[in-house]
Amino acid sequence: MKRIANYFLKGLLVFVPIAVTIFIIIWAFTGLDKIFRGLLRISIPGLGILATISVIFLIGFFASNFVGRKLFGLVEKVFTKVPLVKLLYGSIKDIVEAFAGEKKKFDKPVVVSLTGGDGPKVAGFITSESLVNLGLDDYAAVYLPQSYNFAGNVLLFKKDSIQSLDIDSSKAMSFIVSGGVSG
Repeated sequence: MKRIANYFLKGLLVFVPIAVTIFIIIWAFTGLDKIFRGLLRISIPGLGILATISVIFLIGFFASNFVGRKLFGLVEKVFTKVPLVKLLYGSIKDIVEAFAGEKKKFDKPVVVSLTGGDGPKVAGFITSESLVNLGLDDYAAVYLPQSYNFAGNVLLFKKDSIQSLDIDSSKAMSFIVSGGVSG
């Protein structure tokens, strides 16, 4: 009986992550496909996603040339002037650029001492090495992602309590987000 329970638990450990990942991917793709098929008035399943990918590719291509950069710069200027739109657009743009932009923000993994010395430490990423604009010359901003969550906090630490980690930032993020299980 113990062996059967062990097989079942091992099966769960393999099956659940695969099944949940596949479910989320299918859910996201079918949801996006349904939305974009409705917007584009397309009746064939799958064409909404294909159309979306094509439009994103074309926007990227267009944004890579002079005229496109000027046009999207103008759109961005308008978006950053409207009060509520400015907050929404700015936040989304910052998050996307932090992970995938040319100036990735989560590329400096660190460990920070909370109490100094040998006390508890937290892992995070330096997002701003200079806080002179806040009047905090000897401080840096450190983003601390939360485990199993898409949230986090920015805390300000004295620079001498921050220790750089000599690991790839994606490995550091996996370690933090997995609650220390990964890596």
